[in-house]
Amino acid sequence: MANDLLKGKRGIIFGALDDQSIAWAVAERCVEEGAQITLTNAPVALRFGQIDDLAKKLNAKVIPADATSNEDLTKLLDESMEALGGKIDFILHSIGMSLNVRKKRDYTDLKYEWHHKTLDISAISFHRVMQLAYQKDVMNDWGSILALTYIASQRIFPDYNEMAEAKSLLESYARSFGYHFAKKNHVRVNTISQSPTLTTAGKGVKGFQDFYDYADKMSPLGNALGSQCADYCVTMFSDLTKMVTMQNLYHDGGFSKMGMEPAVLGM
Repeated sequence: MANDLLKGKRGIIFGALDDQSIAWAVAERCVEEGAQITLTNAPVALRFGQIDDLAKKLNAKVIPADATSNEDLTKLLDESMEALGGKIDFILHSIGMSLNVRKKRDYTDLKYEWHHKTLDISAISFHRVMQLAYQKDVMNDWGSILALTYIASQRIFPDYNEMAEAKSLLESYARSFGYHFAKKNHVRVNTISQSPTLTTAGKGVKGFQDFYDYADKMSPLGNALGSQCADYCVTMFSDLTKMVTMQNLYHDGGFSKMGMEPAVLGM
């Protein structure tokens, strides 16, 4: 049920690929709540995804952008403001890609050229987006910027590989830039640490189904769905959370607070 929580707001959604993407669900919920949005992804991802279908459904412009390119991101911000008719109220960063994981390189045998690319795509891109938005004065006062992360940034999940470092860096950027954006014009910056979710990217992680089932048993509420994460993002984009910033917010059914669970131990 829609409540017009984002009525009159303008946003940019990074990372919608197909209907399994969390960013896809966030885009749908934002428009349902009254927002106007633009959609963006890397040109190569646009060729393989179904974003045009989403754009047609939501009456949203698709603006291709390589998130590691300042030129592309500048064009994205400029064209978004033009398409939406003003400054931006919210941004979702939902980007992550690991070449070492894709190529099945073990954490103890990383190819560093690929590792640099992983950090650039999955984390440094977040800083790029915020820095350009800050310098170009793109964000409306009391706006909201979010990035999606995962608890492997803080704890050891061996098969998550180098993405753990990428997510740690992502969260650090949110804290550091959150300070500067708050002082500039009250824009808040947060990360949401989501449960393992059955997305196209998530299923590419080694042993994902076993891990998904484990997390579901360990979490008192079970794993949070992508659609529920979208609801949380809408709340964070709304005026109901104006004083929340520089936080890593766990949206994981309680997993992050658990020590042991009898059901997992077979007790």
